Amino acid sequence: MSDTTIENAEDDALLQTKSYEEEIAEDDEFERLLNQFINSELEGIDTGIEEPSAQPEQSTTSVTPAPQAQTSTPKNKGPELDTNEKALFDAYKNFSNSILMMASMNELPTPDFRLDTSLLIPHYKYKTGSLIASEAISGWEIMLQLHPEELQGLSPDASDEELLDFAERCEDELLQLAIISYVEILIEMEGCELAIEERRLKAQRRKIEKEIYEEHQRRLERKQRYIEAIRKKDFPIDAERLVTNYFRTAQKDPDGAYQVLINNPAVYAPIDNSRIKPRFFGLIKPTPQDGIRVNREIGDFLKKLKV
Repeated sequence: MSDTTIENAEDDALLQTKSYEEEIAEDDEFERLLNQFINSELEGIDTGIEEPSAQPEQSTTSVTPAPQAQTSTPKNKGPELDTNEKALFDAYKNFSNSILMMASMNELPTPDFRLDTSLLIPHYKYKTGSLIASEAISGWEIMLQLHPEELQGLSPDASDEELLDFAERCEDELLQLAIISYVEILIEMEGCELAIEERRLKAQRRKIEKEIYEEHQRRLERKQRYIEAIRKKDFPIDAERLVTNYFRTAQKDPDGAYQVLINNPAVYAPIDNSRIKPRFFGLIKPTPQDGIRVNREIGDFLKKLKV
């Protein structure tokens, strides 16, 4: 069912029960009398739902506007509901109002409908859904008391199609309104719960992305500490190349990469023999054996290095 007001849904359903409408002389007059009856019967009943006040008729006589009196803030005035929550609340109001009217017309105890827009801000919650479900069952109890034969075989757990099929055949407009509103409540609750899951997945994805980024930053910082420590020792090796190749290998095999690093670091970057200082006051030039010695020294240094 599309996100329309319950009035449109009621009109669509009533078009399909034309035989019943033909018994009514004028629909507009009926609606006026029905609304008048609701206002008089529900006067003084706290439904927990704020209804908009009727607009006064405009007078054709020109008068000086009177100073506006300071009025109290309506109960539900505040942050606007999101689309899903607003559709759910509209369906809830139509359902609760129809049930309250049924109870009042037949002198039955009126259910306590407690849903307030504050419970849907900033978003619908599962505990709010539990409250709505509980109150919907209370509404069904009223309907069953008043229409036991019509509702025989139909339960609140019926499918949307079964409920709407019943509403199309129903000749009691108030019962029809309650059933259609109930179906809308179910549909809008499902939409709100899907939105919850979507927000949860987005939050989870953002969390994972943040953790990946933070881990990447830690790796960069650790990598830089390795490079700076090796450079300070002035080893004859390209420190940046050594550390970069080590970290790249460690992503696939951390333990194996570390063993290579501390036992044969020249695998990651060759020893630069030209940077090995000659021994004996420069008289003995570096040999391949000196490269092996330096390779071992670098490995021992990295083994003890704590960064």
